[in-house]
Amino acid sequence: MSEFLIDRIRARARMGAKAGTLAMLAVPLAAALIGGPAWAQDAAGEKPRRGGQLQALVQPEPPVLTTAFNNSFPIGVVSTNVYEGLVSFDASQRPQPALATRWDISPDGKTVTFHLRKGVKWHDGVDFTSADVQYNVMEVWKKVHSRGRITFAPVESVETPDKYTAVLKLAHPSLVILSALNAVESQLLPRHLYEGTDIYKNPHNLAPVGTGPFKFKEWRKGQYIALERNPDYWDSGKPRLDRVIFRIVPDAASRAAALETGDVQYAPFDAVPQADVQRLRDNPELVVSTKGYDWQSQYVFLEFNLRNPILAKREVRQAFAHAIDTRALVDTIWYGLGKPATGPVPSTLRQFYTQDGVPTYRFDRAQAERLLDAAGYPRKTDGVRFSIFQDYQPFNEAFKFQAEYLRQSLKAVGVDVKVRNQDLAGFVKRVYTDYDFDINTGQWSPYLDPQIGVIRQYWSKGISAGVPWTNASGYSNPELDKLIEAAQVEGQAGKRVKLFHEFQRVVQKDLPVLPLFEIHHFTVYSKKLHGVSRAPDGGFASLKDAWLQP
Repeated sequence: MSEFLIDRIRARARMGAKAGTLAMLAVPLAAALIGGPAWAQDAAGEKPRRGGQLQALVQPEPPVLTTAFNNSFPIGVVSTNVYEGLVSFDASQRPQPALATRWDISPDGKTVTFHLRKGVKWHDGVDFTSADVQYNVMEVWKKVHSRGRITFAPVESVETPDKYTAVLKLAHPSLVILSALNAVESQLLPRHLYEGTDIYKNPHNLAPVGTGPFKFKEWRKGQYIALERNPDYWDSGKPRLDRVIFRIVPDAASRAAALETGDVQYAPFDAVPQADVQRLRDNPELVVSTKGYDWQSQYVFLEFNLRNPILAKREVRQAFAHAIDTRALVDTIWYGLGKPATGPVPSTLRQFYTQDGVPTYRFDRAQAERLLDAAGYPRKTDGVRFSIFQDYQPFNEAFKFQAEYLRQSLKAVGVDVKVRNQDLAGFVKRVYTDYDFDINTGQWSPYLDPQIGVIRQYWSKGISAGVPWTNASGYSNPELDKLIEAAQVEGQAGKRVKLFHEFQRVVQKDLPVLPLFEIHHFTVYSKKLHGVSRAPDGGFASLKDAWLQP
């Protein structure tokens, strides 16, 4: 990549940050007018304090306040303070009690019995019972949740022998279920407020009633979402804060300035530009942490459209892998906030990750050139072998700059890449409905178990026109399909892990998708804020353990 491009990208980022900071100083953010676990970090030697109001950031503004049918990350950031799941996760990614105190799995793996926490009440005072679990599994997770439709497909029924026991009856063993029962992935909605209604239009999607540590108070669109302490919360002594105000601040540089001035004390999920991260790290009043994102374990990818006869040749795809310096990509475009990937199962998913026998593609332009020659695409007189289009997910400026980086990387080995830009709706239609692309780039979420997020990008049954975030490449491999389908029904954890190890070996050889690097998401917060979760899903965790030091 040229030094000119690197300088241009970074100069533009600095200019944007400076302009936003000046705007922030000139027009202060509107103030909101509203009068744990072992891995939560408290101040050494200090006793947690009660009371206070936390100013937090959420960006973009969530469209609703439940993840039941919309999994957009800002929804999860806010709603997990109101809603809860049956389990949480410890630092080793193992399920721990939440609304379920324990669970039993039958020897044949086809019955999962959850013993529920007693004395839990919805925020309107109604008891939480097994009937709520039955309703959510059968009517919400299996029917309207985008991933739950697949994750909970094996559940045939839910029995409720008493108020505090819910028994899931499965068509076959399904170990993935326990990885999908936390507060952000499988929120429990109140049956008495949703049953018999159109879930998508229920007014409580905008004014949620949960069992969580905070109650919904007010939502002023474009300004803030206010939550207040639940005095009847089942976890004694929590939450510690009286209120949490999630502020909506569209300007990225203004968000950074709000943290620097102390106007805001908590900002998860990359709320500031990557270009600002080092400056914030150097600020003695702030903490920048990449903990709390292993549950999502996102990576950035390049996907090939195998309907294109050029890209259908495996040697061409492998040549692309050799042509891209992923370490330089992370350092140049993403300011070091990432790690080169070795496959579609990130290293953060320790149970499933392997490098044993998995093909690797070191940066080697000479090898890329040899592979392209061998595939039958020599350089022409103008030095170009062939031309393709690249489309990218338009989530932020970094993806735009990354597209240019990839264009130049492939140009160096004789591939002419034309970059196309469109809004997200246009991108989704082009890639997942019309399949009118050559390569597309973006980010992908495997989640805590590859069955939740990874396989749909490779499984032939994941080819579904019009359904975003599925198999857009058209890749179909009967051998791989057998591995995937065996993993879905395997009841022994060790055997299932081995199936996913073989999965990684097969797909990294075929390369219908080239994982580029693992994203390091980050949270910025004040050093006066303690009890910030470092659990695998900490970026989505509630703030029940959080407290403010005066």
